[in-house]
Amino acid sequence: MPIYEYACLDCGREFEELVRGDERPSCPSCGKDRLERRMSVSAAHNAAGEGQSDCPAPDARGQSRCCGPNCHLGH
Repeated sequence: MPIYEYACLDCGREFEELVRGDERPSCPSCGKDRLERRMSVSAAHNAAGEGQSDCPAPDARGQSRCCGPNCHLGH
């Protein structure tokens, strides 16, 4: 059961919803179902352990620090 991010096209609220099969969620604020599914940002697992940061996505300037040689994000 994936968790999706949505934005309501009627009231503008953004929220996450656990969706099963063909279920169609509705907005928790206004109750309407005119929703746009948004791109979710996945979390990176830090195999290096505590004290080191997760492998970040590139910033607006296209720069990032890689978490090591086993990082498969291609930067």
